Amino acid sequence: MSRHISRIAVAVAGAAALAATVALPAMAAGHGHHAPPPQHSRSAVALGAIQYDSPGRDDRSNRSLNAEWVTVKNTGRLPVNLKGWTLADKSGHSYRFGNLRLNGHSQIRVHTGIGHDNRRDIYQDRRAYVWDNTGDTATLRNDHRRIVDAESWGRHGH
Repeated sequence: MSRHISRIAVAVAGAAALAATVALPAMAAGHGHHAPPPQHSRSAVALGAIQYDSPGRDDRSNRSLNAEWVTVKNTGRLPVNLKGWTLADKSGHSYRFGNLRLNGHSQIRVHTGIGHDNRRDIYQDRRAYVWDNTGDTATLRNDHRRIVDAESWGRHGH
């Protein structure tokens, strides 16, 4: 009889181990109670200098808005198409890049205000400031929504 109970105990333990093995990948894939941390993408593209506080008075003029900018740079030697990439702040303001090829070892400034895009400068065509002077985070995501780079400043910045 004890041999029969031992076999049942081994079978139950084996079934429990199998159930745990099946459940573990589901939780790791974000199906559990806690979402996985954001995945960063390895890329030669990164954020460069950021001018989050427009010099002078913040008078919401187009000149002042365009003095607020974020630099996106390609540190690699191969060109990267930024089509579908996004640049966003903590509050959810987001700019989606159009069909823009960023050559190797080059950079572009993304201005807040209205202007004519060229090889060195592109414009979000906004009529209000995006970046919070007292503390914010600029987040660059690729066309697969993966974080490529993020820079923070101010109260909660680094």
